[in-house]
Amino acid sequence: MHPVVKLVTQRIALGLLLLLAVSALIFFGVAALPGDTAQAMLGQSATPEALANLREKLGLNEPIVWRYLHWLGGFLTGDLGVSLANGQDIAKSVGQRLGNTLFLASCSAVIAVPLAITLGLIAARYNGRWPDKLISGVTLATISLPEFVAGYIVMYFLAVRWHIFLPTSLVFSSMGFLERLQAIALPVIVLVMVVLAHMMRMTRAAILNVMESAYIETAELKGLSPIKVIWRHAFPNAIAPVVNVVMLNLAYLVVGVVVVEVVFAYSGMGQFLVDSVTKRDMPVVLACGMIFAAIYIGLNIVADVVSILTNPRLRHPK
Repeated sequence: MHPVVKLVTQRIALGLLLLLAVSALIFFGVAALPGDTAQAMLGQSATPEALANLREKLGLNEPIVWRYLHWLGGFLTGDLGVSLANGQDIAKSVGQRLGNTLFLASCSAVIAVPLAITLGLIAARYNGRWPDKLISGVTLATISLPEFVAGYIVMYFLAVRWHIFLPTSLVFSSMGFLERLQAIALPVIVLVMVVLAHMMRMTRAAILNVMESAYIETAELKGLSPIKVIWRHAFPNAIAPVVNVVMLNLAYLVVGVVVVEVVFAYSGMGQFLVDSVTKRDMPVVLACGMIFAAIYIGLNIVADVVSILTNPRLRHPK
């Protein structure tokens, strides 16, 4: 078997095995939480008969391993169950919320990825000089702020004081594309601030590492400008670590938006998860946790596969 095919197969198999382990961790972790789901749903005044009937209806009396296997089988077939809070189908509710979260993450990525790569190239070009120090200092300052602090600072200046955007990011199905973009402007700004520094610094480090190679010195001796040397020779050979860090930050944009969505009251998966934890709606909590885990692990698998495919020593083994 070709080394590339073998490594890709191993990464995918490892990712699926990890997802299975995470599913067990999420389920048994939620099941171990203190409190009684039936009691939380019916209240303290519920009779023992009512509690027993509800536990029987929800399958809480069954062995926990059987409940896990039943839940996992339903998840694999697309049956996420029914919400305990409102009786609605979880898959339908999650679909709309997931779409909102992916829209927010996509808009943030469209801005953050090109900007981070561009700033990384500029910082590498002027390594040790004032543009490099300025870019590194500003990006490190933004990433040092906790997300909720950055969110409230951005909200105060751009919404409360200067009235450029609305303080909350309420979206509805009837809104047009431009209206949605305007509504999510503030959380997009915060998410770009959060992920920009990591991608920029990794791009800069990867470029500087490649710049020490012998063929870079040959290109410089041929009289090519520094920009052409970086863009044509250094960046293509540094693409693997850059793609890897981009994928990791894309995964964070999807699964790490909980705080940002809560701050701006955005109707996404993060807000949905927080509301469900508050209501002790465990089927929804399990569904949201598994979807977040699947997206995160999936994007990490993509990052590993891209790194393998862009490695010339694996593509052309001796």
